[in-house]
Amino acid sequence: MGRATVYRWFGSRIGLIGEVVVGELETLVASSRAAAAGTGAAALLDTFPADDRTLATVPSLRRFLEHERETGLRLLTSSAGPIQPRAVAAVAAIIDAEARASGWQPAIETGTLAYAIVRLYEAFVYNDAAAGIRGDVDRLGEVEAALLGLAPQAPPPAVRARSERR
Repeated sequence: MGRATVYRWFGSRIGLIGEVVVGELETLVASSRAAAAGTGAAALLDTFPADDRTLATVPSLRRFLEHERETGLRLLTSSAGPIQPRAVAAVAAIIDAEARASGWQPAIETGTLAYAIVRLYEAFVYNDAAAGIRGDVDRLGEVEAALLGLAPQAPPPAVRARSERR
């Protein structure tokens, strides 16, 4: 794609990257939700960790963050950017759809819950090395379970073994 086309349609190279990430994110959320088991909060808890694990391990996204950490984090986590608002909207849409389909109701307003889930993902997967939680999708799943009013699921045996050694 030529530079003039990129700037005409997306405003910048970062705008193009943002649109690509959003397109992949929306596809991932929809496919994870379609594959999830259960109903209500249990279905959402089956959806979110699948998304978390996939996004945490996408090689191209990891490389982008390694090479352009500041720009990448700003692109991925800014409420003024192209990704976070659409990620929140995608999560809110599946929460609302599950509430309509199953009769389950979240304890807090859908938009707030969706925003909290997206921001938690950003902290646990992209950002918070200082708190020792960067990349810890298992603990993220525990927090998501609590937000959905469910007991956290037991981590896989390998994760339990690592935790016990600490």
